[in-house]
Amino acid sequence: MLLPASRRNFIKGIAATSIVLGMSSVPSLATEAKPVGPFTLPKLGYSYSALEPVIDAKTMELHLTKHHQAYIDKLNAEVAKTSGLKGRTIEQIIGNVSNYSPAVRNNAGGHWNHSFFWKLMGPAKDSGEPSPELKAAIEKKFTSIDNFKVEFEKAGAGQFGSGWVWLIKNASGDLEITSTPNQDNPLMDDAKVKGTPLLGNDVWEHAYYLKYQNKRPDYLKNWWKIVNWKQVSENFAKAE
Repeated sequence: MLLPASRRNFIKGIAATSIVLGMSSVPSLATEAKPVGPFTLPKLGYSYSALEPVIDAKTMELHLTKHHQAYIDKLNAEVAKTSGLKGRTIEQIIGNVSNYSPAVRNNAGGHWNHSFFWKLMGPAKDSGEPSPELKAAIEKKFTSIDNFKVEFEKAGAGQFGSGWVWLIKNASGDLEITSTPNQDNPLMDDAKVKGTPLLGNDVWEHAYYLKYQNKRPDYLKNWWKIVNWKQVSENFAKAE
């Protein structure tokens, strides 16, 4: 389901450059067309209510049309006034983010992280399972899927303040769990732990507070019910 008509003013010009998200469409991060600015809000491949009861519809609406939109608006403003940013893809910007201002860092990270995040989720009935290859890699590193989930939740709960928790494929080709503050991510050139994100969860309070209040661990545990394992498996298959 596409966004309601009342929200279309948030996604002007999206037809040419947006990324379509959802269970039925899982483009490769490595091969899909990379839009340059001005950046636009991606469309969801599911309704705001599709992730209930794990994530409520109001949280989804606010998260996408207010928080993500704000990162895009501020990023476009920075691109317009910053030498060397025009014509660059979001990946090029975050891959050289140490060369730019904190405003570029925060808003470029916010746009990339959220665009990635929306594709990692979908209705619980379509969640599926990790591919055999991904399952084997997770079990090799973490012993079992259940143990992996426990470690991922622990890292997310332990991230002080706002941030993200990630499963990445690192430079050695191994799976690794890491977390980043604010809107940082492991693709940034100055990330403490670098790698290709396969899975990520937003642990900013705006991602869960309306439903879970201060119970971040509950949010992290319930989130597995709506993970789009087909997308995560494709991320793993395409990871460099």
